[in-house]
Amino acid sequence: MELHEYTQYDAVGLADLVARGEVTAAELAGAAQDAMAAVNPRINAVVESWPAEDAPAPGSTPLAGVPFLIKDLAVSMRGKHVELGSRLAAGNLAREDSFLMRRFRRAGLVTLGRTATPEFAYSTTTEPVLYGATRNPWDLTRTPGGSSGGSAAAVAAGITPLAHATDAAGSIRVPAAGTGLFGLKPTRGRVSLGPDADEVFNGLAVHGGLSRTVRDSAALLDLIQGPETGDPYFAERPRRPYTEEITEEPGLLSVGLVTTPWNGRAVEPAVLKSTLAAARLLESLGHRVDVTAVDLGVSWEEFVLANARLWSANLVTWIDGFAEAFGRPVDESTVEPAMLVSYAWGRKVSGAEFVQALDVRNRVARSIGAQFEAQDVVLTPTLPEVPVPLGTYGRGAENADGRGWLEHLFHRSPFTAAFNVAGTPAMSVPLGFDHATGMPIGVQFAAGHGREDVLFRLAAQLEKAAPWSERRPAVWAGAAARSA
Repeated sequence: MELHEYTQYDAVGLADLVARGEVTAAELAGAAQDAMAAVNPRINAVVESWPAEDAPAPGSTPLAGVPFLIKDLAVSMRGKHVELGSRLAAGNLAREDSFLMRRFRRAGLVTLGRTATPEFAYSTTTEPVLYGATRNPWDLTRTPGGSSGGSAAAVAAGITPLAHATDAAGSIRVPAAGTGLFGLKPTRGRVSLGPDADEVFNGLAVHGGLSRTVRDSAALLDLIQGPETGDPYFAERPRRPYTEEITEEPGLLSVGLVTTPWNGRAVEPAVLKSTLAAARLLESLGHRVDVTAVDLGVSWEEFVLANARLWSANLVTWIDGFAEAFGRPVDESTVEPAMLVSYAWGRKVSGAEFVQALDVRNRVARSIGAQFEAQDVVLTPTLPEVPVPLGTYGRGAENADGRGWLEHLFHRSPFTAAFNVAGTPAMSVPLGFDHATGMPIGVQFAAGHGREDVLFRLAAQLEKAAPWSERRPAVWAGAAARSA
């Protein structure tokens, strides 16, 4: 299969070709590896690749035979490295498949490599010291976002149509917005984090994926959702598959429009324009859109402090664990400066302060949950700005402590983290475009607990009304093949 043919299809389309015998899974794996060779040297999205290990039966699932990539964090593939983007964990090998990896295999996905993440996924840009910065396929001088920036860049550039991602404060939605992809953060407990963890960042983090089409993300979540033995909580099972939901109209929805983030920072004109255009599109489709204010339940300062306590205290256990396992020091030779100050700050978080942070999580969840008793969906910008140049995140935070670093991150992405704390689903949809910079713009939609069905139906309607999948970034595997 030629690259210009391979990159024309989404994951469901490729699986259909395999099911009909028009191409084999091995041929698709070869095409993905060719795509990787063509574009990865320019974007640095995939940090390690390997030959296909799995040979799924054609047609056994809606994704059987599709090339796939996993993030270098939170999922373990037997015999493969899991380094969390850190020199401290360099060389760390997984002994067994995690629950999620087993589900990826059962889904018929053919995993071919792992993608870049910032160190410990503790940023919304992907510029780790370990493997170097990942570049945005739309503009190689800009960040693709993070922490799932490697997966986003790989999918946007056409290496695979679908890739694994995680989200603890926006790490699916931020890079989706920055690279013109669709990305949905599921409800807390929708996908198991086991067996090595019962929860990550105390319930803030979830597994999901990044894709160029809505149906690919729907098919993926159908195949990986559901609890495993020992999970601390789980979301109610969907009433029907999400791949069926996307074939139905969403009905007339009540939508709350929010354009000012909780920290009050300004939203760039191009982003505001795209968000308001999305609101008008919703109205043209029959939905009711009202400007609203979503009560966070706590002050922004309390919100940032609680998140900093949860994040940094968790970070301490990770860093100490890897330092002990590998006999390595915790210093500038193994850990990046922002993580060192966060580690030092986290070591000072008391048990009482940690419990207070969990109380903030509860208050935010109750308050945001109440919003969806009045409205079906909340619409916001995903990000307040288009993707910034590489190196931007390091400026202005040189003297920050652990709390200051997280506040710096949340300043860059103030709309996304609240829905992680609340545990409710949210998605970034690539409805906007900034012609001045040539960059895509995502808008965020959030819904109530367990209501991915509402979001998928709406996303499918928007994709039909304002299609985006034919947009191509400057670095695109199909174009590279034609020019070769």
